[in-house]
Amino acid sequence: MHPQFCLAVLKAPAVMAVLCLGFGLAAYFGLRHFTRIVFALSRSRSQLFSVGAGMTLLVIVFQMHHWGRTEPASANGEDLIAAAEPFAASGAGIVDQAALAVAAVSTYHNDNARTGQYINEIVLTPANVNPARFGKLYSYPLDGYVYAQPLYMPQVAIPGNGVHNVVVVATQHDSVYAFDADSSSATPLWRANFLDPDAGITTVSPADVNASDIVPEIGITSTPVIDVASNTIYVVAATKENGAFYHRLHALDLASGAEKFGGPQPIQATYPGAARESVDGVLAFDSRIHLQRAALLLDQGRLYVAFASYGDLGAYHGWIVAYDATTLKQTGSWVTTPDGYQGGIWMSGCGISADAEGNLYFSVANGPFDAFGEQPGVDMSDSVVKLKLGPGGLSLLDYFTPFNQAAMARDDLDLGSAGVVLLPDQPGAYPHLAVTSGKNGHIYVLNRDALGGYRADGNRNPQVVQEISGLREQMGTPAYWNGYVYFGSGVSPFKDSIRAFPIRKGMLSHPAASQTQAGYSLTRNTVSVSANGDANGIVWAIQTDGYYTSKPPGAAVLHAYDARNLGRELYNSNQRLARDNPGPASKFTVPTIANGRVFVGTANQLSVYGLLSAGN
Repeated sequence: MHPQFCLAVLKAPAVMAVLCLGFGLAAYFGLRHFTRIVFALSRSRSQLFSVGAGMTLLVIVFQMHHWGRTEPASANGEDLIAAAEPFAASGAGIVDQAALAVAAVSTYHNDNARTGQYINEIVLTPANVNPARFGKLYSYPLDGYVYAQPLYMPQVAIPGNGVHNVVVVATQHDSVYAFDADSSSATPLWRANFLDPDAGITTVSPADVNASDIVPEIGITSTPVIDVASNTIYVVAATKENGAFYHRLHALDLASGAEKFGGPQPIQATYPGAARESVDGVLAFDSRIHLQRAALLLDQGRLYVAFASYGDLGAYHGWIVAYDATTLKQTGSWVTTPDGYQGGIWMSGCGISADAEGNLYFSVANGPFDAFGEQPGVDMSDSVVKLKLGPGGLSLLDYFTPFNQAAMARDDLDLGSAGVVLLPDQPGAYPHLAVTSGKNGHIYVLNRDALGGYRADGNRNPQVVQEISGLREQMGTPAYWNGYVYFGSGVSPFKDSIRAFPIRKGMLSHPAASQTQAGYSLTRNTVSVSANGDANGIVWAIQTDGYYTSKPPGAAVLHAYDARNLGRELYNSNQRLARDNPGPASKFTVPTIANGRVFVGTANQLSVYGLLSAGN
């Protein structure tokens, strides 16, 4: 029995009555020979019902206490939960803060370890995700492209409009929408937009930054983050304001979209450095040449915002700027290449990762690297970096750099095209592992307690725990679930697959245990996983080849695979295209799964998938 089932029972009078009588009869027939007290209490129907009600409530309380110890839902359980609208408004007073945090998707790839797993999914299973029972329910029209991953928050009280399960999505038109995730209404619960054309405030155009990687406009590119405790969503928007360029950090009330904490805060920062554009040994952050691509990180009351470039143009660097989440006061900054150039932090949209101690992990893209030798420098391109925020700001703790960094930078095979996933503690010599990849198609398994630095003595990386080659160009973040690491398809003129690698005693088994049919080519692929604990795992992916092969973009394709055998495709939206078309594809999109729904962002709409009713 799952907490969502318990909530459904509490708000369904007929079901409650049946259970009460059932437990009462069980008490009578099962216990009358053993307990005189129960036998006596069970002599009348009212007493029988009272005994049953008491036992029912005890069972529900006991089961809700054991939140994470659930069995896969049966088909009947799914039908009951679907009918009862899990986490619906009438349960608002029952669900506590911890329950909301577990049910929410409040950050990119689900958690600060960036595992991409949603393990509280009791509705969707490999048995019912198929073209006959699963498909598109409705779509919400949007005013721009979606690059950010949609976020989900249950039980949000909207002033004057009741309590709703809310899906939040941001667009390149500098808009943030909040929709009722359980309703087909195209009217948002609220919408915040940061433009004012009459006052000269617009999105940034590709011509403004001399790059065409993002078209037709640049606004909100990164995934926001939600603070569940304070019901606040943080988002960074790029604007052009009467010829000047800004990135602003907004803190919005999740219930209304109103600004909080005195926001927005314009992002400005300086850092010591001797790069050619520095002045008196100081670098100044320049919004015009920096793209805020990486998802936001909220960790231990601090926000982290990372920057890269527009198409590798201009005198840019990788920047991280930290803020206090309640005051929006800046608490630190750090630059990847303070004496050099480039070294952006973009990770195909993934955010900085964080462990329980507040250590930060991320990968850096192409540029110079000189942090070695008798007099090491400070430029850290093509590296996995570990930082920590302290009283003096952000400080470097450790790093890993491949032996062939110079060749990788020369050939645009940067390590920084993938995010860094922090695995759960593993048995063996290295319990604290991180895994990442890059454009060179190599998998790197790293010891987080000693990343290993740089070794230029040969043609290998002896400081890593494990290195596996053979993938195609990775431009996405792997996912983890139940002892498997899933890598998305590589970018290639040839068709490629999603692959699953088991992890045993701290090492990836290879070759892959299973893989999908080779059907992806140009998709920048970050997959997500839904499951009910360690059961009913489904790997979800959005194929976006259509973005690159036609203008306007062709349709995106939503895929679902059995997580234990990727060769078994459960569903794809092309199987019922007239019914299930997600909409025109956008780049780097990541599916979000929560509470029986799958959310897919596209070039002009947010499509919502789930189990179909009999009428569909």
